[in-house]
Amino acid sequence: MVNARNKKLGEARSVIREIFEYGNARKREIGADKVFDFSIGNPGVPAPGEVNEEIVRLVNTMPSLALHGYTSAAGAPEVREAVARYIRTAFGVPMSAEGVYMTCGAAASLTITLNALCEEGDEFVVITPCFPEYGVFIESAGGKVVTAATGEDFHPDLAALDAAVGAHTKGVILNSPNNPTGAVYSVQELAAIAGLLRRKSAQRGAPVFLIADEPYRELTYGAEVPYPMAFYENTVVCYSFSKSLSLAGERIGYIAASPQCAAAADVFSAVCGAGRALGFVCAPALFQRVVATCLGKSGDVEEYRANRDLLLHTLQRCGFVCIPPEGAFYLFVRSPEPDAAAFCERAKKYELLLVPSDGFGVKGYVRISYCVERAVIERAAPAFEALAKEYGL
Repeated sequence: MVNARNKKLGEARSVIREIFEYGNARKREIGADKVFDFSIGNPGVPAPGEVNEEIVRLVNTMPSLALHGYTSAAGAPEVREAVARYIRTAFGVPMSAEGVYMTCGAAASLTITLNALCEEGDEFVVITPCFPEYGVFIESAGGKVVTAATGEDFHPDLAALDAAVGAHTKGVILNSPNNPTGAVYSVQELAAIAGLLRRKSAQRGAPVFLIADEPYRELTYGAEVPYPMAFYENTVVCYSFSKSLSLAGERIGYIAASPQCAAAADVFSAVCGAGRALGFVCAPALFQRVVATCLGKSGDVEEYRANRDLLLHTLQRCGFVCIPPEGAFYLFVRSPEPDAAAFCERAKKYELLLVPSDGFGVKGYVRISYCVERAVIERAAPAFEALAKEYGL
C-alpha cells in the first residue's frame, strides 16, 4: 500500500532527532532549566546583524509580488552571480553563475547532487565518523554506501580511503569542518586526497567526484579551511547558510559545480534535472536575496569558542577524554564504556542528553553539541561530575 522503505524511515527517526524529541518532552515534564540538551546542532548564537538589516531593507524597498514570487528554478540570476563572484574572489577558482544552483539547505544540496551523479551500480564513499543521513541520501539516490575510517585523530587515513575507492566509486563525500568530530582537514590532506582521486579516476576511466559538504566552513577556531574546488577539478560543493548565519530553519544553501569538472555542462544539467525530479526548485526567494549580501559572514564564533573551552574544561576535569575540535560546534567524547548507547541511557538519569556514535559510523564515542546557551553548560557541570563518578573516572 505504501513504500516500505520510506515507511520504515518515517517510523524510525534519526537517533539525533529521537533524543531531541525526548528532550522536548522532558522539558515539558520537569522544566527546561533542568534538562541539559546537547543533542542537536541548532545554532545558538543570533544571526549577524546584516541578516536582519537586509530582511528589513528588502521588505521595505522591494515590491511584495517580486520579493515573494517565484525565481528561476535554479535561483535568481543575480543571486547565483553573487555566489559565483564570492567563490572566485575568496578562493581563486573560476566559478561562474552557470554552475550555481540555489537550494533548500545542505540536505537538498546533497540529495540533488547524489541523484544527479548516481547511476546503476555506483558507490559513494563516506569518511567515518560522518553525519548519519549520508547513508539515507546515498541509498535513496540508488547508490551503495562504502565507508573509510579516519585515524585516531579523526583526520583522513589515506590508506583506508585508497582501499575504499574502487572501480564502482562515483564520488567521495568530504565534510570539513567535520560533524561530529570538529576536525578540519589541512591543505596537505586536501592535496593528498586530490592526488588519490586523480589516480583512481585514471584507473577507472571516468571521474570520481569529490562532494564537499560545507555547512560549517566559517565556524573555526583559528584553523585554515582549504577550499576543495581549488585542489580538485571534479568537485561539487554543497553549501548551507544554516550554521554560519544561524538560519537553520530558513533552509537556504547552494550547489556549486566546478566548471573544471569533466563534462561540466552535463553535470550541471543533471543537477537541474535532479532538482526538478525531487521538487527542489526555486529555493526560498526572500532568503536567496538575503544571503547574497551576507556571503562569507557568520554569527559570533567567539561565543562558540567560549562554549567549547568551558565544556572541554568541565569534561576533562571530570576525567572524560576528547580531542579539542578545530571547527564546527561539537565535542566527540570517548565513552567510558564500549557501548556508547548504554552510556547515553545512563546519562539520561542526570538529564544529560548526548548522542551515541553508532549512528555516525563508529563505536565507543558520544557527540555533545555545544551550540547552546552558556548557562546550560554551567548548570550541567554537576551532572557531568556525577556521571563521571559512576564510572570511577
